[in-house]
Amino acid sequence: MKINYKKLILIILGTFLIGGFFSFFIPNSRGFYTSLEKPALSPPGILFPIVWTVLYILMGISLYIVSESDTKKEENYLIYIIQLVVNSLWTLFFFGLNLQFLSFLWILFLIVLVVVMIISFYQTNKLAGLLQIPYLLWLLFAAYLNLSIYILNR
Repeated sequence: MKINYKKLILIILGTFLIGGFFSFFIPNSRGFYTSLEKPALSPPGILFPIVWTVLYILMGISLYIVSESDTKKEENYLIYIIQLVVNSLWTLFFFGLNLQFLSFLWILFLIVLVVVMIISFYQTNKLAGLLQIPYLLWLLFAAYLNLSIYILNR
């Protein structure tokens, strides 16, 4: 398979743009996060941008793979965009509006969407579906953090 690098790079850049959209408009989110009481199993703040960078790249590669397929292309694009917008909105709810419980419910919704996406991608191309597994695992961990932070900071 010949790789269309321009398309791949555009997909990855689009993923970063949509996924990180609200983080551009929320001042001092890092300061806000450090002010919260966090559970014992909480990574250092510097880890978050590193993890999200890797995840967005894997997500973009995964979408590129399914975009090169002849099956379910529109369905795969739609679920990808929907889950990415939902992902981006979590940042607004948690950091921008300080709504930790709503954010927890929202991340559960996102997890369901990502499971649907993984299944759809896997049916189109196994590798594309498998590349989304780290994203799902991180979201499960993020849901734990979100709920713990809500409980500890009520």
